Amino acid sequence: MTTTPGATPAATPAASARRPGGGYSSPLPTPRPHLGHALASEWTKLTSVRSTLWTLGSLVALVVGIGMLAVLQTTSRDYESIPFPAPALFGLMIGQIAVMVLGVLTVSSEHGTGLIRTTFTASPGRLRVLTAKYLVFGTVAFGVTLGSVAFVGIAAALLHNGPAAGYHGWSEWAGALAGCFYVTLLGVLALAVGALVRHSAGGIAVMLGVVTMPPVFGAIMTLWPVSKGLGLAVVRYNAPMGLIQLFGLPNSGMDGSPTPNDLAQLGLLVLVTAAAVAASYGVVGRRDV
Repeated sequence: MTTTPGATPAATPAASARRPGGGYSSPLPTPRPHLGHALASEWTKLTSVRSTLWTLGSLVALVVGIGMLAVLQTTSRDYESIPFPAPALFGLMIGQIAVMVLGVLTVSSEHGTGLIRTTFTASPGRLRVLTAKYLVFGTVAFGVTLGSVAFVGIAAALLHNGPAAGYHGWSEWAGALAGCFYVTLLGVLALAVGALVRHSAGGIAVMLGVVTMPPVFGAIMTLWPVSKGLGLAVVRYNAPMGLIQLFGLPNSGMDGSPTPNDLAQLGLLVLVTAAAVAASYGVVGRRDV
């Protein structure tokens, strides 16, 4: 290789990457990590695993399949006392389990495989990663749930919206929207539980107990006079009863008294979910992976 006398040799890529003090500066752009990067990462992870397809697919199949069977078995007169989105509730009572399972797996699967170490290495802001998980999962779960319920409700309205069906206002659709939000909150609560226990089977077992056991324990507690008051309160305030109320189906407490209003049912779950989410932020930010 020949050089012209007095000319300065061209800098090589390796030489240009060296700092004067001996450090290294990447020639590639290195933007500061922010929430948008974490959201893109979590979206990629959620949409690239088979568990998402199976859980959300089963949710759609249950809500639409069972709901449409109910719609085809009803007549216009049946909707005098129930709203059009009500048939979707039958499948959603089972399909909500799929939302909770996916919520737990969104975080616990990474702990099970050890991928969480890679995630926190690439994005050291742990709370930012957890926030991205909540946002991505909540948006996807709410969208899929709402789409499934809307499909059944619109089908019922198209098939049975006649004079015999009576009057139907927008309030029943608002109740169905609140019901979809209720199921999404259960999924967010499941994600928080998964972040706390870091175990898929354990998190799913906890959520199944939260949803299925209160009605059973409440009914048992009403058998004894000393615990009857508490038992009736448990029977009124639980996830299945909350969904029934939000979807506008008639119901009453075991003693025949009216159950709490929709806002009370939704507010209770909001408080429980907020407490679990706050606990997950505190634990994830402190402990080792």
